[in-house]
Amino acid sequence: MKKIALVFTVFLVFAMGLGFAVPCFAAGEKLGYVDLGRVFDEYQKTKNFDKSLEAKGAQKQTEREKMVAEVKKLRDEAELLSSKAKEDKQVVIDEKIKTLQEFDRATRDSLRRERDTMVREILKEIETVIQSFGKSQGYTFIFNDRVLVYKSEGSDLTQQVIKALNESRPSKK
Repeated sequence: MKKIALVFTVFLVFAMGLGFAVPCFAAGEKLGYVDLGRVFDEYQKTKNFDKSLEAKGAQKQTEREKMVAEVKKLRDEAELLSSKAKEDKQVVIDEKIKTLQEFDRATRDSLRRERDTMVREILKEIETVIQSFGKSQGYTFIFNDRVLVYKSEGSDLTQQVIKALNESRPSKK
């Protein structure tokens, strides 16, 4: 009997809470959501950064290929040498391989750090523009679409935010 009373009390409290919450949203609250992944991908600064990072990666790949070619050349030369000369050449080859491995690690770390820094900067800019957009358009809440169970297409602000974000950047010509 006590369990039934407890369940009924919990249900009653929940229903009353829901009854108070619904009028809050019904009283003209303006809600919207944004697909942050799409905003990030379609932001012109992101596209420019991706191109820049690709160019740096291609340059580093060219440098790496030169180093690999040098190691191959040294190995080919070592095949033609006597035992003692081969051992000496192997020391040089091992040093070149060590240098190549260090180059790979340093390049990977450098590009990752640069990417992480730029992603943080871009996400900060997106957040600032969304806040400004929300205030100027009178929104009470703007949600990330990934946490929504249901969303009405009429509440999707993604394209408007992308437009505002790209217009907020001075164009480079």
